[in-house]
Order: sequence, then structure tokens, then C-alpha cells
Amino acid sequence: MAVDIKTVAELRARTNAGMVDCKTALDEAGGDIDKAADILRKKGIAKADKKGDRQVKEGLVHAYIHGAGQVGAMVEVLCETDFVARNEQFQDFVHDLAMQVAATNPLYLTSDEIPAEVLEKERELASEEFAGSGKPAEVITKIVEGKLSKYYEQVCLLDQRFIKDEDLTIRDHLKNNIARIGENIQIRRFVRFALSSGGVE
Repeated sequence: MAVDIKTVAELRARTNAGMVDCKTALDEAGGDIDKAADILRKKGIAKADKKGDRQVKEGLVHAYIHGAGQVGAMVEVLCETDFVARNEQFQDFVHDLAMQVAATNPLYLTSDEIPAEVLEKERELASEEFAGSGKPAEVITKIVEGKLSKYYEQVCLLDQRFIKDEDLTIRDHLKNNIARIGENIQIRRFVRFALSSGGVE
């Protein structure tokens, strides 16, 4: 099936991929633009993984204040060059992260940062819920691991669903931006502030 230039241009506008890559993806997808976008996304994530070891020396510190100023967040995100740090797409990504932190209050960047004692406590609580249920041990183990995965989604920034597109995790959003921008990007740290009746949380 021949792919017309209008469809290629539409896919390019949607994904920011090159014209040749868009044409190749559309050929592979039989002209289906949604399938082609998914192909490009998967290829982009693969490319992003290859960039993960490249050194990051530049970046941006960005603050976001929500609503009437009662909740705010600050993030530090690193990239390879000052050129990208000044790039609008990179800055939009950093802003998205600050909004995410303000909205969801993650406690850790990844599950690797969760203290062992906290993780063990969560595991115990999940196990106790099914104690005496009569379910086989292997079934309980799977249920507990599933509950831990849900816990990671709540408290780990990279595992959270992106508030602007819940089909993506923040990890997906990060990899997509690495692929589109063409540089390694790392989230270094973040902090959230909120007013409470007793002062700042």
C-alpha cells in the first residue's frame, strides 16, 4: 500500500520523528497511522535506553506553584548540553515533572530508593491481609507482589501514571523525551511543599 505524503507529515507532527522514519513506520504498519506511531514510540524507547549511559552535565531547576500558592514543587533535571537545557521541549518536560510532583506527592524516584524496612513493612501488611484465607502460599505471594507494584505506583515518581496521559508512566514519558530530544536526560531530585494547618508539610 502506497503511503501519501500527507499521512507522513501528519505522523511527523504527532511524533516529532524524521520523515524517513515516519515513512518506514507507515509502510511497516500498512498505512495505519496509530500503529505507525506505536512502532515509532517503541523504537524511540529502544534508542533512549542506549543513551542512558551518556554523561549529563547541564540541566534545569524548575519550580511550579499550584493554584493559590498552597502547594508547590521543585525539580532538578539533567541533560547533556546547554543547548537542550534551553530547548522548549525539554523545558516543557521539566514543567510536567514539577506539576506531577505537586499533584501526586511521590516519596521516591524509584523503588530502589525505598528503605528495606519500609518495604518489609508493606510486605507484612499485605501478607497479613490474607492470613488465614486458605489461599495457597504461591497465590498469596503473587497477590502480595501485585500490591507492592501498586504501592510503587503511588510512592515512586518513575512508576506513577502521568497526570496528563494515564496510558503512560513517568518512566515512559522520560524515555519518549530522550528519544525525541536525542540526549540522555536524568531526573536528579525533587521536593514538594504544601501548607497545612500547622505550617509547611
